[in-house]
Amino acid sequence: MKKELTITLKGISKSFGRVIANQNVDLELYSGEILSLLGENGSGKTSLMNVLAGIYYPDEGEIFYHGERVEIKSPADAYKYRIGMVHQHFKLVDTFSAVENVVMGLKSKDYRALSEQEGVKYQGFNLKFSAERMQDICNKFGFKIDPWQMVSTMSVSEKQTLEIIKILFRGVNILILDEPTAVLTPQEAEHLFQVMRNMKKAGKSIIIITHKLNEVLEISDRVVVLCKGAVAGDILTKNANEEILTEMMVGRKIDLNIHRSEVPASKVRLKIKNLQLVNRDGQHVLKNINIDINGNEILGIAGVSGSGQKELLETIAGLNKNTDGTIIFHNPKENQPVTFYHKTIKQIRALASENKFYLKGTDGKKPLSLTGISNKKLTEMVNNGEVLFYEDEIMDLKGKKPIEIRDLGINLSFVPEDRLGMGLVGNMDIIDNMMLRSFRKGRGIFVRRRQPEQLAEQVVGQLEVKTPNLTTTVQKLSGGNIQKILVGREISSEPKVLMVAYPVRGLDIASSFLIYQLLNEQKNRGTAIIYVGEDLDVILALCDRVLVLRGGEVAGVLDCRTTTKQEVGLLMTQNIREETANGS
Repeated sequence: MKKELTITLKGISKSFGRVIANQNVDLELYSGEILSLLGENGSGKTSLMNVLAGIYYPDEGEIFYHGERVEIKSPADAYKYRIGMVHQHFKLVDTFSAVENVVMGLKSKDYRALSEQEGVKYQGFNLKFSAERMQDICNKFGFKIDPWQMVSTMSVSEKQTLEIIKILFRGVNILILDEPTAVLTPQEAEHLFQVMRNMKKAGKSIIIITHKLNEVLEISDRVVVLCKGAVAGDILTKNANEEILTEMMVGRKIDLNIHRSEVPASKVRLKIKNLQLVNRDGQHVLKNINIDINGNEILGIAGVSGSGQKELLETIAGLNKNTDGTIIFHNPKENQPVTFYHKTIKQIRALASENKFYLKGTDGKKPLSLTGISNKKLTEMVNNGEVLFYEDEIMDLKGKKPIEIRDLGINLSFVPEDRLGMGLVGNMDIIDNMMLRSFRKGRGIFVRRRQPEQLAEQVVGQLEVKTPNLTTTVQKLSGGNIQKILVGREISSEPKVLMVAYPVRGLDIASSFLIYQLLNEQKNRGTAIIYVGEDLDVILALCDRVLVLRGGEVAGVLDCRTTTKQEVGLLMTQNIREETANGS
């Protein structure tokens, strides 16, 4: 039986200044259909859905609802036609309960209309009635959430569930989900898919925006691919595979296998012992963390959102106080010449008295004695590269600020989760953002850097950053291009330790694989890499080991070559499941 046509978009075009987001887009959606929307960064997926959800108004084109032309100028208009969108960034009030968030913004006339739709008696604004109706929705589609639970105590998956319930409460029949599995464990994602299947059986239509091709093939009925704002293809999922979809997206074939660089791990670069962190509210967000990170290794970190990933990286980077334990950095200096780059004459003399140096050419690396050697002579010896480190330097980073870590000669790079709040300055241009780091030496993947402008050109060219010019302020770029600027800048500094939090979040397939390649190149040159990600398939394919965090504690450290996604997912949530089973 042919399904009913629910939504038709005809000739939709939308521009922002000179940037064309959508160009003459035609799209159809049927009742009881799950439609996947694919495309590279900047292809116009979210912009198009924002038009359908009433957040943007199209410059050109028409929208038809069940064959009738309609005007959607606001989210309220969209709700009138039973259309609702769940965005990547949730719009919830932490100090409200679940049911209070659900009814927030509804007026008496909305309650009356909803009651009429469902054939129940209108009871006015009533939280108890709303909680009962919310529970009915949960029972119907398979959601698990307490209407009276405070949002501040919810996990990320529970908050996402609440956002979906919130639009279903408003009578929505057409749901738009933007990257819904980005922060979910495999088990949580599978539960969401089951809920989506239940909604599909009930006749609801769903549009899902996602970068995960395996999920597209698992959950959708049809796929529409956008490229440069226009429709590049429309295909039934049963006729598609990852290779076909990728070629439709980028216009060429791409090797979709993530290659782990197989090089032996070298010396321990970072040793973390009994690390603990107390936040401003007195809560222990890191508890007794113990882990060694080696050179020539990528250590993945997995955990449900809020398990301590962010705090661990920020603590290593010197951004958090109130810590206990040690963070020991093994600076690879053995047999390397001493320089005045980070050592003064006074410091060199002090370290020489501790037998830290030897003289080049001496038999058996005999410790250097500076007795009778003047500062002038010592300066000459250092400048000639005659004074060498006896062994690696051992430094405790705990309690040191980022600038103090840098002044110790430790090249530590950090790609934070918050791109603009912590990584880059939005109202500065690309060149100025390159100047935020001190690029004093090195060759690196972007070749030798002499000026910030040259570095900016190299990063933009290497990572194919889409920008009008180098003087464009970063905040005007798309999220994916902002991420490329940040990752490129940090990798180009030739770090000894590189920490990356969600480095491919918001990136398309081609850009993501380029980042994986760059990380492998850093690994090959001896860098110790810490990779925080949300896609377990990527972590297991790219990383050597995975550290699983749960509630700020280490739940386990597994070999990525032998473990499974299900095993990691269980470690991420096991304690939570036990508490639920015990009724706590």
